Amino acid sequence: MKAIKAPKAPIKIQDITYHEHTRRDPYYWMNERENPEVIQYLNEENAFLKASLAHTEPLQEKLYQEMKNRIKEDDESVPYFRDGYYYYTKFVKGGEYPVFCRKEGSLQHPEEILLDVNLLAKEHDYFNVNAVTLSYNQQLLAHAEDHVGRRVYNIKIKDLSTGSALPDQITEVTGNMVWANDNKTLFYSKQDPNTLRAYQIYQHTLGTPQEEDILVYEEADETFTCHVAKSKSKDYIFIVSESTVSSEIRYLDAHHPTSPFHLIQERERDLEYSVEHFEDHFLILTNHQHAKNYKLVKAPTKNPDKSQWVDIIAHRDDTLLEGFEVFGQFLVLEERSNGLTKIQIIPLDGSDHHYITFDDPTYAAWLGYNPQFDTTTLRFGYNSLTTPSSTYDYDMVRREKVLLKQQEVQGGFDPSLYQSERIWATAQDGTKIPISLVYKTATFKKDGSNPLLQYAYGSYGFSTDPVFSSSRLSLLDRGFVFAIAHIRGGQELGRHWYDDGKMLKKRNTFTDFITCSEHLLRESYTSLGKLFAMGGSAGGMLMGTIINMRPDLYEGVIAAVPFVDVVTTMLDESIPLTTGEFDEWGNPKNKEYYDYMLSYSPYDNVEKKEYPHLLVTSGLHDSQVQYWEPTKWVAKLRVEKTDKNMLLLYTNMDAGHGGASGRFHALKETAMEYAFLLDLAEKGQNQPPE
Repeated sequence: MKAIKAPKAPIKIQDITYHEHTRRDPYYWMNERENPEVIQYLNEENAFLKASLAHTEPLQEKLYQEMKNRIKEDDESVPYFRDGYYYYTKFVKGGEYPVFCRKEGSLQHPEEILLDVNLLAKEHDYFNVNAVTLSYNQQLLAHAEDHVGRRVYNIKIKDLSTGSALPDQITEVTGNMVWANDNKTLFYSKQDPNTLRAYQIYQHTLGTPQEEDILVYEEADETFTCHVAKSKSKDYIFIVSESTVSSEIRYLDAHHPTSPFHLIQERERDLEYSVEHFEDHFLILTNHQHAKNYKLVKAPTKNPDKSQWVDIIAHRDDTLLEGFEVFGQFLVLEERSNGLTKIQIIPLDGSDHHYITFDDPTYAAWLGYNPQFDTTTLRFGYNSLTTPSSTYDYDMVRREKVLLKQQEVQGGFDPSLYQSERIWATAQDGTKIPISLVYKTATFKKDGSNPLLQYAYGSYGFSTDPVFSSSRLSLLDRGFVFAIAHIRGGQELGRHWYDDGKMLKKRNTFTDFITCSEHLLRESYTSLGKLFAMGGSAGGMLMGTIINMRPDLYEGVIAAVPFVDVVTTMLDESIPLTTGEFDEWGNPKNKEYYDYMLSYSPYDNVEKKEYPHLLVTSGLHDSQVQYWEPTKWVAKLRVEKTDKNMLLLYTNMDAGHGGASGRFHALKETAMEYAFLLDLAEKGQNQPPE
């Protein structure tokens, strides 16, 4: 059989000089999205991937059908009650997209379909609805749709009393929007057309053209973005301006949308806060006065600046306060300590507080949607590596929880057949790093014989919670162990966990991941030749860095939409998201940050050496990680790497950062990734553990 020849990208040297240092980029030209030569190369890479994985196509199809068959096709969410209606979302058999519904007064009342996304998506290869928003009187529905995957949306409005669409068209916006209480005014945010930074807030009046919409706020600082929100009470509309390290919020009486916005607290560097309304106060979650793990304060609505802030929940060194929910009789806190999420119930009458109890060794719990003030019932969600996503109602007086719905896994899923663990690895500086694990008990032997997929993200303070995946069962049932490394750069162990994995401490993220790999090998959860790694976006950058640092550890790696050309991207302020991320990565126009970022940037550190098998995914219309970053990286690796391992690039030519749209279409890409892993694991199964 004739060998399949890998594509070879033309080399066109572009010198990039900064701080009297010149980098020679042979593939800079790939940022020309409309260049036919670029499209041809992407198509050649896709064809090469298809040919290289052709022998796995029966496995891909089997995996796809497995994963699809676990999903209940005709499914619906647990209804919630709001202002006289029960609202819920359902999926219908054969449908890729949700149907938004409600029933008036009672669940026995006839169903009213508010929006069927399957009908809207019929003529599109890609379709996404990112927001569905009801007016104050609940008779007007606005939704935002994207047909490309670049997260640029058009807003459309439907009159629910007649079922007809209004002529109003609001185009090329972020999709973020809220209604004022006059049922005719809609506030929305708009992005810069080039950088996609959300920087303007407009006011639209029904029946008028978009050209007449009023600009009510513009964010001049390029390191900030802005959006609109509405209080639970529905009395206030907020304009939230925020950067990585500071916030500034304005508020407006939602009943008087033409009145001016007022400032809560002007921005200060390293002062962050978010706001909710309750009675005659604003409740404010903030890091004010060195509260790194946040605290809760209150301030009068008439004079809410920080001079009036009074502590309600004090700062705690061992507990991160992630969020809260307020009711007429209770305050509920969403917390994280020792890497686990917790929910605390605090009666407002001063009686004893308590926590909801959970049993799994590693799990995730979160506050659900709770639109009512006058209730003693809390809606919350729960999930673990062995427990499908579950929705509970919790009686805060009786301290009793009722399971309303658990994600149904078709085909007879038995959680008792699987085991989860939480273990700890120790970094060179003595830091203990938590790892969440899951495997099928019958196929696991702690002797290094199991293949293991290690996953992490580790940026922006986003914690990677140990949640259930029905698709993942296809790996577990074939003997894989799945591990989440809760590395620094996330926020699992508090705000310091994030601070110790960003800016000039970013390398901790990469070395933590490698430490976890070494620990898993040492403890015989897997062995060399059987360890795989995966991460996406900033986690894809993590993949690029670890294979530069320790390529010997990993048999195969999946880098999904990877941010790998760090220095070049962060020097280009015209690229979406760049300016808002200077406080995450640093600004390379400062030489200290330039040198530090250059020391780990995956693209800049590709060397002539052996690399693991590598599958890289991308989206042509990606607005978060531009398609050319993974494309350039693969092209450079093709020239530099000295091994004969697979190097594959898949670019979804119809989608963006999130990949394919639709609940089943996306499984095709997951099946391809799993087949890549399983094929490599099978080839290595006869190798003895090292």
